[in-house]
Amino acid sequence: MSGPSLAWDYSDYYRDEMGSPLRRSFIFFRQAIDAGRLADIKLITNDIECRLSTSGKRNINLDPGYLTLAKVVLASTKNYSHRIYIGKGIYAEITLIFREGEYRPHLFTYADYASETVRAIFEKGRQFMRGSTNS
Repeated sequence: MSGPSLAWDYSDYYRDEMGSPLRRSFIFFRQAIDAGRLADIKLITNDIECRLSTSGKRNINLDPGYLTLAKVVLASTKNYSHRIYIGKGIYAEITLIFREGEYRPHLFTYADYASETVRAIFEKGRQFMRGSTNS
């Protein structure tokens, strides 16, 4: 399942590298991954980003992660206080937690993931993962 294409205008972080305006989309797979493979998956997506780069600048940014009924976890190469090292130079963070009937952000959740629009997309992804289309 693919979410809608959305404008990504939360910061200028990627502007020098990728240009502007930026768009983003989320892709959900019903088949769950083995969470223990997240570091390997992040290394694969980093390689894809490199292969699709032009003159050393990325044309795409892939942020792999996984969704469970309880949380959304993202992989990163950046170490911060709220991220857990999972091996091979990769860290994981719980970006959203499912509580009181919806995904909710917490202290370190990026503003785009904390937005109602993105959280609603992840709720649809959660329903898709469960094999239903209704809440």
